[in-house]
Amino acid sequence: MTTSPVTAHVIRSDAEAIAVAHRLAARFAVEASARDRERRLPVVELDEFSASGLWGITIPKEYGGAGVSYVTVAEVIKIISAADSSLGQIPQNHLGVLDILLQTATEAQKRYYFGKVLQGHRFGNAFSESKSKNAGAFETRIRFDKDSAQIDGEKFYCTGALFAHIVPAVAVDEDNKAFIAFIERDNPGLTVIDSWDGFGQRTTASGGVTLKAVKVPLSAVIPAHRAFDVPTADGPISQIIQAAVDTGIALGALEETKRYAREARPWIDSGQDHGWQDPFSIAAIGDLEWRVHGTEAILRKAGQAIDAALLNPGEDTVARASVVVAQAKVLSAEIALLASSKLFELAGTRSVLGKYNLDRHWRNARTHTLHDPARWKYHLIGNYLLNGVKPARHAWN
Repeated sequence: MTTSPVTAHVIRSDAEAIAVAHRLAARFAVEASARDRERRLPVVELDEFSASGLWGITIPKEYGGAGVSYVTVAEVIKIISAADSSLGQIPQNHLGVLDILLQTATEAQKRYYFGKVLQGHRFGNAFSESKSKNAGAFETRIRFDKDSAQIDGEKFYCTGALFAHIVPAVAVDEDNKAFIAFIERDNPGLTVIDSWDGFGQRTTASGGVTLKAVKVPLSAVIPAHRAFDVPTADGPISQIIQAAVDTGIALGALEETKRYAREARPWIDSGQDHGWQDPFSIAAIGDLEWRVHGTEAILRKAGQAIDAALLNPGEDTVARASVVVAQAKVLSAEIALLASSKLFELAGTRSVLGKYNLDRHWRNARTHTLHDPARWKYHLIGNYLLNGVKPARHAWN
């Protein structure tokens, strides 16, 4: 499925990254509904996406990247997700891996893999497992032997792996310490399975990966556990991208709501000639609008907290980043579900017709917000504010 890397443009600034995201989003939106309806995998769109340079914007300037802020990263993912949330989700693990590389790799590894990304290579992921005890437990094993390592296991929810040039896989050693092996897509023993049949986020190809005696050189392995052994912003970075996807879904649904609510027939008791004159519809749109913009404000604040933690990593800065990102995660999940549901209420019965495919917004929101439960975010926030308990450090905080 994956294509050869398309030579990527190198973005130089935050402003350029946002401008490029807007241009791409305008194109991606045109056939987003058709891709969802037909489950047409976005191979061409992904090549354009990674070739745009947006997949390399977090690489620090000293390694040839733009080193943009995480305020900008969240904005970019939000913009793309408002057009097509599957495309917005696919680079999430790619960007997370770039930070783990920055935190735990050797200098030679950083220069090599950052260089690959700047050339247009995409990382997929082989992280999560469906049969382990919980999301943070891994049964995939890595065994070291002199100058190489062997990985064996089975993965699921492997977003982007089908489209990747390199598949980073998480595996644990005999001490249960997690490592990431960077596996070339054509490596013998690596099999990517297009088995994702979820009703939402349909074109992320978040299927499975099997790893059977996959061998890589030691130079392709990094000690990922070190990103959580000490305070780093890797967890908040993973989570803010999730929140940005949900915020984008809400924005996309809200724009559809405005469009279809204007075209809806007025209710019989309203005494109005047009649906857009309905006072209750007007009030509901106003309510959705401030909720979406409030979520955008918290998302920006979360990006600022991550930038502060990266500038001055420590127990307190990383904990604060986790807490503010958790607030963004709660709000973005709530508004994505609310906006995508209100769409039908305000647009009227005709909006449920299959030809419009408007249910994709709710399906995408319901699917993507399940990545980690918002109910635990409320507890994380309250426990920190009330009792001073810092969040546990892992990829979901």
